[in-house]
Amino acid sequence: MISIVITSFKESKTIGRAIENFLNQDVLKKQKFEIIVSTPDKGTIDVVKKYQKKNKNIKLFQDPGKGKALAMNLLLPTLKGDILIFSDGDVFIQKNSLKYLLGSFKDKNVGCATGRPIPINSRGNIFGYWSHLLCDAGAHEARLKRWKKGKFIECSGYLFAFRNNIIKKFPLHVAEDLVIPLLFKEKGYKINYSPKAVVYVKYPNNFRDFIEQKKRTTKGHEALSQYIDSRKLQKTKSFKNELFEGYRAFFYPETLKEFLWTLLLFPAKFYIYMLVFYHTKIKQQHHKDGWRATKSTK
Repeated sequence: MISIVITSFKESKTIGRAIENFLNQDVLKKQKFEIIVSTPDKGTIDVVKKYQKKNKNIKLFQDPGKGKALAMNLLLPTLKGDILIFSDGDVFIQKNSLKYLLGSFKDKNVGCATGRPIPINSRGNIFGYWSHLLCDAGAHEARLKRWKKGKFIECSGYLFAFRNNIIKKFPLHVAEDLVIPLLFKEKGYKINYSPKAVVYVKYPNNFRDFIEQKKRTTKGHEALSQYIDSRKLQKTKSFKNELFEGYRAFFYPETLKEFLWTLLLFPAKFYIYMLVFYHTKIKQQHHKDGWRATKSTK
C-alpha cells in the first residue's frame, strides 16, 4: 500500500490540481493507496471534502496549523502505506512521476528518494529566470553529481518518499527534506535521486518573496547543527557549496540579458546568507516550524 500526504496551507485554489495529478498516476491503478491532505484552513478543507465524496481513498487531516513538520510528525504513526510519499498543495506532479519515484524502492537498500522540481515560471523575467537557474544548474546538477558518486543528497520537500516504520519522528526546527534523509543515512540506507519524477513548482515573482522564501529554507538547513555535527555532513545547500560550485551558473544563460541576471543572483544570494548569519548567530533567531504563505507562489 502507498500513503500519499499532501501538506497544504491556504491553497484552496491549487489543492484540487495537486490531488487530481496524483489520482491520474497509472501506477496507483494497480495497487492500494490513500491520499491524506493535511491542512488547518477552512477554504482548503472545503475543497478536500468535495473530493472525498467522489473518492473513498481521499482522507482529510485537520492539523493544528502550527507548521508542516508538526503535521508530518502527527501523521507518521497513522499512515498505513509501506512507502510514504510527501508533497505540497501548491505543486503538481508530471504524469508517471510516481512510477519513477516508487521505482527507487525496488532496491531494498534505498530508504528515501526524491524527485526533481521544475519551475512553471517564465524565464522572461529575472525572478522566473533565477528559479530555473537555481533548480537546473543548481539543485538538479548538484543532486545528480552526488547521487552518481554515491554521496549523500538532500531531498526536495516538494516531492519525496521514504519507507514507513523506520523513522518514527524527526526534529521540528530543521528542514524536513534534509533531516529525514539524514536519519535514513545514519541507519545505513541509501538516498536515491529520481530526476524523471518531476514536480512542477511556482516560485516567487518578486524580490521580497524571493528573499523571504530563501531565507526561510536556508535557516531550516542551518538549524541542523543544533542536532547533528554538521561538519561530518556534506550538505547540498550551503554557502561553501554555492561558492565553489557556482561556476555552473555561468554556463546556463542563453542571452546577454540572462547573463546579466546571473551576475545579479550572486549578490542576492550573498545577502540572504548574511541575513541568515545575522538572525541565527547574532540575534539567535533560529528556524521555527510554522505555516507561512508566500503569496506570489500561489
